[in-house]
Amino acid sequence: MSMRFSLLTAGAVLALATTTAFAAPQSSSSTTGHSTKLGQCSHANAGKTGADYKSAVANCMKGDNSAAATPKKTPQQKMADCSHAAKGKTGDDYKSAVSNCMKGP
Repeated sequence: MSMRFSLLTAGAVLALATTTAFAAPQSSSSTTGHSTKLGQCSHANAGKTGADYKSAVANCMKGDNSAAATPKKTPQQKMADCSHAAKGKTGDDYKSAVSNCMKGP
């Protein structure tokens, strides 16, 4: 008897879920506006990947565009910038200058 009840309950839940999934949307204008904004945020953060991309798009959707204005540098880009900034120094002076630069923002 409990197996029959479980199957009946599962069938009812499935029928309700199917009906809800194929119901007509309430208003297409809000959906269109949302997808337009999502497309714009996605395009603005095209160079990012993974968690950085997800958080940047989420912030953009909330209206916070400060993260999009300052792109995060890769370690290789930061090392190249620090190396260029320490040009002309040698030995321990060079190493400490690059090290301090890498620790910075």
